[in-house]
Amino acid sequence: MTTAILLQAGGGLGYQQLIMFGLIAVVFYFFMIRPQMKKQKDQKKYAEELKKGDKVVTTAGIHGKVYEIADTTFLLEVENGGRIRFNKSAISLDESKALNTPVVTK
Repeated sequence: MTTAILLQAGGGLGYQQLIMFGLIAVVFYFFMIRPQMKKQKDQKKYAEELKKGDKVVTTAGIHGKVYEIADTTFLLEVENGGRIRFNKSAISLDESKALNTPVVTK
């Protein structure tokens, strides 16, 4: 009799733990994974729509104007006519968005 009561109590606890782990996984997905996937998708779309003359910022923080575009790379013109070749994946964002982003200092 005592073991039957203990088994029932333990079984109920197992279901509650499974439900809690499931809820944690759902919350983790909607607040961590999904926004990151959306950001990557938007960044890839921006790199695909890139055209000559667009002002961009690379992931390294280099500001410049797109001079030439190839399949997987682009040529970025920086100050004084210097040109640097980057992979399209190195594009971070549009320069106008970078200039409007507030800088947080502590």
